Amino acid sequence: MRTLLFVVVLLLLAVVIYFFVLGNRSKSGEAPGLSAGELAQCGSKPNCVCSEHNEKNDFYIEPLAFTAEATDPLATVKTVIQEMGGEVVSETGDYLATTFTSGIFRFVDDVEVRLDQENSVLHIRSASRVGHSDMGANRKRMEQLWSLFDQKSP
Repeated sequence: MRTLLFVVVLLLLAVVIYFFVLGNRSKSGEAPGLSAGELAQCGSKPNCVCSEHNEKNDFYIEPLAFTAEATDPLATVKTVIQEMGGEVVSETGDYLATTFTSGIFRFVDDVEVRLDQENSVLHIRSASRVGHSDMGANRKRMEQLWSLFDQKSP
């Protein structure tokens, strides 16, 4: 019984150490940015959502819509992201790159926003830098972003 307890404790310790290493590894890297004027597609891992590519698959999420009365929707979404705890990494014209860092293991996720003035939407992409699954964290974050953005938009 004692040996089994020792093995279980060792396995738990190994898992915790593994997550801390992954969290540390996620600090390096950056958002993919724009490619041909669009946000990058999600890969095959279930740790990303994106509104840019309308395949209606598990990675798809609706963009943030704004009205003609919206004076600066990119500034509004930037404010919302900062209020949610995001950190702005870069901002150029119609593109915003931000990061969110989780509490315990310090995993870094990239959140990107692209202004599509022609269609009156903000395309959004949220993706984990490391790991396989995010257990729905990126989708939940983007749903919270929708809600807060809608509250601030005219």
